[in-house]
Amino acid sequence: MEKGQKCQLQIDDMSDEGQGIGRVEGMAVFVKGAIPGDTVIADITKVKKNYAFAVAEEIVEPSTYRIESECQHAGQCGGCTYEGMSYEGQLKVKEKQVCEKLTRLGGLENPKLNPIVGMDNPYAYRNKAQMPISTGGIITRKGGVVENLGPCTIGFYKAKSHDVVNCQECLLQTPPAAAIAQALRKFMKEDNITGYDPKWEKGLMRHLVVKTAMGTGEVMAILVINGKGIPNSAKLVEMMDEAINALPAREDGVEYSLESIFVNVNKHKTSEIMGKECLNIAGKPTILERVGDMQFEVSPLAFYQVNPVQMKVLYDKVLEYADLNGDEHVLDLYCGVGTIGLYCANDMQKKTDGQGKGRVIGIESVKGAVLDANRNAVINGLVNAQFLCGRAEEELPRVLEGYTDREGFEVQAFNPNVIILDPPRSGCASELLEAVAAAVPEKIVYVSCDPATLARDVKILGELGYQFVEGTPVDMFPWTKHVETVTLITKK
Repeated sequence: MEKGQKCQLQIDDMSDEGQGIGRVEGMAVFVKGAIPGDTVIADITKVKKNYAFAVAEEIVEPSTYRIESECQHAGQCGGCTYEGMSYEGQLKVKEKQVCEKLTRLGGLENPKLNPIVGMDNPYAYRNKAQMPISTGGIITRKGGVVENLGPCTIGFYKAKSHDVVNCQECLLQTPPAAAIAQALRKFMKEDNITGYDPKWEKGLMRHLVVKTAMGTGEVMAILVINGKGIPNSAKLVEMMDEAINALPAREDGVEYSLESIFVNVNKHKTSEIMGKECLNIAGKPTILERVGDMQFEVSPLAFYQVNPVQMKVLYDKVLEYADLNGDEHVLDLYCGVGTIGLYCANDMQKKTDGQGKGRVIGIESVKGAVLDANRNAVINGLVNAQFLCGRAEEELPRVLEGYTDREGFEVQAFNPNVIILDPPRSGCASELLEAVAAAVPEKIVYVSCDPATLARDVKILGELGYQFVEGTPVDMFPWTKHVETVTLITKK
């Protein structure tokens, strides 16, 4: 096989990056533009020792999962890996990927994996939009019409690039995100405000972040800038407020309202979207979200699950696996703003009418998130939960023994029955897993956003005396390559 060669391939799998996988003479070929079930004529673009890359030049026989994308930015924006595949097909691919990772990387033989839990309506589910801003750009519409947009481009990156596609609408984002972006485009044009150029590190506006509380309709806008402030910001605040007020109420009667506006300063050359300096220029410091019978305050820098509909599905599965009676000690590691820990604390308090001995301690390294978590405990009347700031691998051994901090705050010795792990995509640090095993909990409930690091950590925990019992994938991110998995792990 050599570069430039054309061959017919039957696509029977899909890579994590959304490329179809076929085989020629036993060699795997990763084909851009192909999906499982396709038969394609592929043009080989690169050949390695044991695999090759190609582009689908012709679809000889389309997969039963192949659809025409509904998005006007299809093929331009790199946000939706599975834009040309039916939702049914996406779920099958994600479920298969979780199973294969647990088998191949986790060393599990026939792991018990429940069917993936998808969404009834996999659109407009994201409660947070993070949109890069640049100067200049184009938008490609259906039919091949190309429009020059002039000085301001707000949208999402092309795949594997920092070129910004100006997205007037996105099928995954909420109406407030599109409305505020359009108001910002108009403001930047009228007031000659520049977008950021990462090559030269020039230009004022870097990112627009919009958070929407789905349960209440409250909206927060965060303007990330490469400077000290935004000229004529009062005009921008008014324009964004008018844009939100013009939106119709949702079908369920919830009305959107712009409640909070921040300017975030980020002058550094970095892949991090937001800097540490966050200035509230209008409205409240937080917005209020409601999930079921619980409420959560959401601040600018704190992590919060982006899909509240599936978040409840995910957390209900955590409760099922934890199987709490109300008297347990639960450790919530990488707890963010405390949503999982508070969900557990609320469940225990309900089961015992507030008389149980159960407690939840959460540990999180982001100080702002810990403040939010403790405030959320107060908002929900949960006296059986507290949250501590620090790196999980460093704080866990201290929590087990008990300690008094610099301010004289006492943390009593805590022996957990259940430990909940909800790490970032990189998974858990090996020293944390060792500390978790040393705490000897009866159960570990692991919430993963990356099947590969989940499988790696399951294998490590297996070597430390714990066994994988079962898992349930939950599709938190329809149309993208990402999938969450909740797993139950118990002491051998």
